[in-house]
Amino acid sequence: MAADSKSDRGDLDALMGKMKSAAAPFRETLQKLHRDHAPINSGAVASYIPELAGASPDWFAISVVTADGLRFDVGDSDRLFSIQSISKPFVFGLALEDHGREHVLSKVGVEPTGEAFNSIVLDEATNRPLNPMVNTGAIATADLIKGKDQAERFKRLMEMFRRYIGREAYVENATFLSERATGHRNRAIAHLMMNFGMIEDRVDETLELYFQQCSVLVDCHDLAVMGATLANGGVNPITGERALKAEYVKDLLSIMLSCGIYDFAGEWAYRIGLPAKSGVGGGIVAVIPGVAGIGVFSPPLDEKGNSVRGVRVCKELSERFGLHVFESGGAGKSLRDEMSPRRSGS
Repeated sequence: MAADSKSDRGDLDALMGKMKSAAAPFRETLQKLHRDHAPINSGAVASYIPELAGASPDWFAISVVTADGLRFDVGDSDRLFSIQSISKPFVFGLALEDHGREHVLSKVGVEPTGEAFNSIVLDEATNRPLNPMVNTGAIATADLIKGKDQAERFKRLMEMFRRYIGREAYVENATFLSERATGHRNRAIAHLMMNFGMIEDRVDETLELYFQQCSVLVDCHDLAVMGATLANGGVNPITGERALKAEYVKDLLSIMLSCGIYDFAGEWAYRIGLPAKSGVGGGIVAVIPGVAGIGVFSPPLDEKGNSVRGVRVCKELSERFGLHVFESGGAGKSLRDEMSPRRSGS
């Protein structure tokens, strides 16, 4: 694993040192996956947000964190990047905690769109955004964050991310300013939704929050921890802190499975079958319920906006270990076996 600059992970390194022999088979699997997929040179780094265009196409990391706190990291796992659309299901969770299901559903639907993430499409019958994983729905979801003013709403947003990743969360100002300077389409979306009563008349404030949530800095290991938190019923397996009420975990996993991978969501659910969310920064987070979270980071994107290497890594892991949520016999059994301490003598 690359050197870790975060001091609050020292105890995790010590734990994994004790588990090294037990984890060796699965760690070797991830190392082989990394070697096999690193030469892939298809896809292109996102450039429509200028700050993203500077990412190297060679950056590549895979991380897995189990629901009981074991960590497996290969490649550039501590390379920081902006979370982008991966933030959307987690902010959706905060909105659910703030308002409950019925009120959130009155503002944002849960139907797949089949459209690109930035399409200006609303439900013709209700004028709602179709789901919280596309920009229309994510802006409406950001509008639901409670707080007496902009500062309090931002503080609650960052506190939410802190609970998921287990450390203080920060916004990268350069990315935020780049998002704000080029976000004209999102402004049009917000004004359209205000016209239909889907968001309040604080458009600029809500857009600031939305641009900020997309500009939060994470690394690949952080994504795996976020996924593991959902796999663990909403409790961060590293810190033991609850990040999301247990009753809403299934809401996030459901919407991630059906809508999380842009307009590739249907084929993802069919072929890979894991709740997941991608972002144009090159990250993908996937959840194996009850077992682990997966993070993959690789900036080159396919025509749908998903990490090329990320999709292929998740597909291979799903097929190799039978991780599809509808897999006969229960997803993750062979993965648990490979990560089990009982394998230390193998």
